[in-house]
Amino acid sequence: MSKKLVIIPTYNERENIEKIILRVIGLGDGFDVLVIDDGSPDGTAAIVKNLSSQYPDRVFIIERAGKQGLGTAYITGFKWALEHLYDYVTEMDADFSHNPDDLPQLWKACEEGGADVSIGSRYCKGISVVNWPIGRVVMSYYASAYVRLVLRLKIFDTTAGFVCYSRKVLEAIDFDNVKMRGYGFQIEMKYTASKLGFRIREVPIIFVDRTEGESKMSSGIFGEAFWGVIALRFRKIFPKK
Repeated sequence: MSKKLVIIPTYNERENIEKIILRVIGLGDGFDVLVIDDGSPDGTAAIVKNLSSQYPDRVFIIERAGKQGLGTAYITGFKWALEHLYDYVTEMDADFSHNPDDLPQLWKACEEGGADVSIGSRYCKGISVVNWPIGRVVMSYYASAYVRLVLRLKIFDTTAGFVCYSRKVLEAIDFDNVKMRGYGFQIEMKYTASKLGFRIREVPIIFVDRTEGESKMSSGIFGEAFWGVIALRFRKIFPKK
């Protein structure tokens, strides 16, 4: 059976982290969990370490000093996954906005469906978002439309953060050349995979906004993504040597 890892970056997620980890490892499909915690002062890491002691072959944690950005957290996780010989690696939020029950279909889209990258998509079948204010829905939807236009990507949910990568995609991407560190990182990874010729498939999901904990979104995140997309359009993408 293929080795599968779910990477969950955290900062102050004590309300959610134990529940999300237990849901993932309880699916029965062999998903392991790696938490990348950026020095959460609320005790998130302690909860994960307790679970790791109970499930030493399934739950892992990397602790970092302070908030270093979503992109660097995932890159740290990707490198760890490659070192530990995982075949499929999925990005996932800690707050249940991504339903753990959707993990098997993302993995199967790659393992059985021929995709190299599968995206849990909010927009490939209309708009499937629950509990977001209408302004945020509109902003997110048209942000993806903007990215499609500028980068000529045939992806409806370009900013999605629920993504499964096959090992060969992560091996081909030069992480040292990935420039965006906030949520623009999600756009850059999809664009890079596309430019390298990998097959990308969108899998429809229902995205539900968090009910516990605080959102990490900020205006700076959107500014990086807006200007970063323009810069990305003119950058040459090469596979890792």
